[in-house]
Amino acid sequence: MGTKNSSRFTPVVIAISVVIGILIGTFYAKHFAGNRLGIINGSSNKLNALLRIVDDQYVDTVNMTDLVEKAMPQILAELDPHSTYIPAQNLEEVNSELEGSFSGIGIQFTIQNDTIHVNAVIQGGPSEKVGLMPGDRIVTVNDSTFVGKKLTNERAMRALKGPKGTQVKLGIKRLTEKEILNFNITRGDIPQNTIDSAYMLENDLGYIQISKFGRTTHVELLNALAQLNHQNCKGLIIDLRGNTGGYMEAAVRMVNEFLPEGKLIVYAEGRKYQRTEDRANGTGSCQTIPLIVLVDEGSASASEIFSGAIQDNDRGTIVGRRSFGKGLVQQPIDFSDGSAIRLTIARYYTPSGRCIQRPYESGKDRNYELDIYNRYEHGEFFSKDSIKLDESTSYYTGLGRPVYGGGGIMPDVFVPQDTTGVTSYLSNVLSKNLMVQYTFQYTDNNREKLSEYKTEDALVNYLRRQGLVEKFVQYADSKGVQRRNILINKSYKLLEKHLYSNIIYNMLGKEAYIRFANQSDPTVKQAIELLEKGEAFPKAPAVIEPAKTDKKNEGKKKRTAQLDRPAESPIQRLYAERTFC
Repeated sequence: MGTKNSSRFTPVVIAISVVIGILIGTFYAKHFAGNRLGIINGSSNKLNALLRIVDDQYVDTVNMTDLVEKAMPQILAELDPHSTYIPAQNLEEVNSELEGSFSGIGIQFTIQNDTIHVNAVIQGGPSEKVGLMPGDRIVTVNDSTFVGKKLTNERAMRALKGPKGTQVKLGIKRLTEKEILNFNITRGDIPQNTIDSAYMLENDLGYIQISKFGRTTHVELLNALAQLNHQNCKGLIIDLRGNTGGYMEAAVRMVNEFLPEGKLIVYAEGRKYQRTEDRANGTGSCQTIPLIVLVDEGSASASEIFSGAIQDNDRGTIVGRRSFGKGLVQQPIDFSDGSAIRLTIARYYTPSGRCIQRPYESGKDRNYELDIYNRYEHGEFFSKDSIKLDESTSYYTGLGRPVYGGGGIMPDVFVPQDTTGVTSYLSNVLSKNLMVQYTFQYTDNNREKLSEYKTEDALVNYLRRQGLVEKFVQYADSKGVQRRNILINKSYKLLEKHLYSNIIYNMLGKEAYIRFANQSDPTVKQAIELLEKGEAFPKAPAVIEPAKTDKKNEGKKKRTAQLDRPAESPIQRLYAERTFC
């Protein structure tokens, strides 16, 4: 009988125990855990409550999904400049840039006069298989007109990209045909290379240009190195100018090819991110080849990991201008609706211990956003003396050479931007995109003749006889840019170079364009000179021994000797962007 009564009260006892446990747990959470969890819960509940109130009581109907989408970037912007929100519709595009491939029809295009113009057809891709050709205009997509002022790159890519195996019907206007041509194209995987160029320069020297650090970049590098080694490469230039970064893992694997075993490549740590180190494992294929790395203000993130590791380990010489200064590590976090954030979780540090992240203030920092412009205005692109080095953040390489934190990788050999031939006329036609428009039309109208020339040198020899600068000036005049003969004469060589390089790009592709641009690129010339002189490997700074009678200033003299820097030279860089789908 006693047993039955006790079992009857068991549920009540359990319930009371649970309630007491909750009360005790809440008490201790509030009073002995710093109330951190309470703050987070309170803040999130406050946000949720605000959204519910707006949805329920606001004077007008509100699209709550749209409101949240707009709020997400604003919240992350309060943290740092590189924590970002990526809407679902943009995530695939963002990821495909680094994943090494995407699914689409396999063309390169530009939008001219409110119409998609096919610049190039990717070899072996779906469009080549059905017969699309450079110069074709896409005028309909799935039987709907696809031209007009509302046509943008984003809208075009959404229409032409799509899951592998799906079909899209294109209506094509071809100059040699009177009627619209229709093509049914089955989308497929399109490789997206991150190494734009790999070729031999001169005197057994190789050149590799890397546009970003993606999933396939290390494999692409190995292939490029094998190709150059087969041609008896004795020295190497790796061009990271304009390379905004990508996967840190790719940069680490690539640096590993050049460093001996045990050398530190990079380390990262954060508030909730324990220090992690990456060291060379000794399997690198190019541990002794003379090496030059080119950087500029567009070189960021993984590019700075690569160049910082080479510099701090005294493995090669960095040439160019100060890099961007991004030393924050982002972790991708996906949401169930297909969107994602890139949240900063750590800072990365070069082997000498410097964090190359330039200063910023939490929240929107206009000075941070305008940093490149401010550098230009301050004269940093043109004079090494304009660069403010923070000696309080000085570190030393293995050989004792000084390097500095607080904002990018400072090159060992500074190369200022060359303004020779730059005039207001040149700036005007470039800003209005007139040279790209003209060279596209010229290429389109002369494609059959231009296709006879298979190398950039042969094509340039032909173009030099065509009087293109004068024809372009007439075209620009018809578009509202008045002829200015004195300025045109001053900019003549640069006008000519821009015109030729764009036509080479249109006809022969990016690598031919890079080859042509490099022929007169002062930064590349500086790198070649260093390699030919045997000066690619850094040397320990000379230490000036003080006189015996000058004990007081002994340390100062030694430090002054360590701060000596190499000489300077000029730079001019061209680049043309196209869109792939």
